[in-house]
Formats: sequence, structure tokens, C-alpha cells
Amino acid sequence: MAYTVKEVSNLSGISVRTLHYYDEIGLLKPHHIGNNGYRYYEQEQLLRLQQIMVYRELDLPLSEIGNVLEQTKEQKAEVLQVHRANIEAKVFRLHTLLQTIDETVAHLKGEQTMEPEQMYQGFNPEKQEMYERDLTERYGSQVEEKVQESKTATTNWSKEDYLDSQAEADQIHRELAEAMNKGLKHNSVEVQALIRRHLQWVSRFYTPTAEIYSGLGDLYVEHEDFSKMYEGYHPGLAEYLRDGMKELAKRELT
Repeated sequence: MAYTVKEVSNLSGISVRTLHYYDEIGLLKPHHIGNNGYRYYEQEQLLRLQQIMVYRELDLPLSEIGNVLEQTKEQKAEVLQVHRANIEAKVFRLHTLLQTIDETVAHLKGEQTMEPEQMYQGFNPEKQEMYERDLTERYGSQVEEKVQESKTATTNWSKEDYLDSQAEADQIHRELAEAMNKGLKHNSVEVQALIRRHLQWVSRFYTPTAEIYSGLGDLYVEHEDFSKMYEGYHPGLAEYLRDGMKELAKRELT
């Protein structure tokens, strides 16, 4: 079935003027031009326009899009996978930022108290990459596999999934702070039950080995961003959590 320029414009939301321009620069040629002088587009051109729109959403310049479209299917897929990973990271950050905004509104209304560390969540997209690099330097390729496993696990998460995950982590941290106030040891039955919940939370993203789970505990203590966040719950919580994680890893992980 052939579509006129106006019909393609209505389908895609791209203006007729822009479609004419794409034709002029050779980015999207019509299938044929009828005796009436109209441009006609068929399935192949519709698919090409969809790909152009995807790359425009990714902020690629038109000149680069033309080069990408001439690549093999395998090369196109590789480019899209790279950009998809970037979008996933941005989505996760924006979901976190949404929660930060909601918590700020509740704080301003006097409905809850907001800790200083909570005010800046979602603003630093480079942080996650820094943490990933740190763990990769420690443990090599096995962490790279876990990072990819984590990204795959969260591919289809909704906003509610992200918020539920963050709420669970927050609850675990608060209950650990309470355990500290009660004087419970990190290797006590009660605290180890909380650590096991933490392990289950981490396992939403990937399946940690004993070495990686222990190393994650070290990261919580050694990186200022994490340690400050845990200090907001209770002084010394980062070390308390780390020790509990190492105990659980030694007993239950391989």
C-alpha cells in the first residue's frame, strides 16, 4: 500500500515540510512519484522514517543518521543497543528524581522530614557508572556480567517497580538503624534476618556471589556518597551493614 506525503505526516507526526526536506537531502526518498506529481511512500520507507525518528530522539545529527542507516542490520542493532543502555540509565535517574520531588513536596507541606542526603538523589547520572567501575576494578569481568544482568532485569520496570524497590531499601535501612539503637550485634539472628532481606533486595537486580556481596558492603563504607547516605539513617550504619553482609555472605553464599 502506498501513502502520500500528507498521510505519512498524519501517521508519524512529522510535518510535510520536514518530509520534503528529508527527500531533498537524500535521507528519506519516496518509493515513487506518481503522474500527479505526488510523492508516495511504501512499507520500506515507513520503516526507514521510524528509524530516523528513533535516532532523532537520541539526538543524533541528520548527517550521522544517514551514515547509520547505511550500515548492516547487525551494526544498526549494535548502535541501538548502546543508545538503549543510555536511555535505561536516564530512565532510572528520572524515576529517582521523581521520588525526590515527591519527598520534597511532602517535606514542604510538613508531612515528613527530609534528610539532606535525600535532597540530591537523581541529580548525578555519572555516579552509578563510577560505582560500577569501582567494583569492576576490584572483581573484573564477573562484575561486568552482573552489571549487565542488573540492566536486563530492570528493562521492563515501571515507575511503581522503581519506587517499590527504593521503599523496600529505605525500610531495611530504618529497621537496621533501630537494631543498632537496641544494641543488637551485626551477627545476631534478628539483624541477619534484615541482612537477608537486603540480599533479596539486591537479588532483584542480579544474583550476587559471596565475593561480590561482601565487596558491595565495602563500597558502602568506602565511597563518601554511600557512607553519607547511611549516616543520615544512623551514625556507623554503613559499617554495621557491611559487617552484617560479610557475615551473611560467609554463611550462606558461595
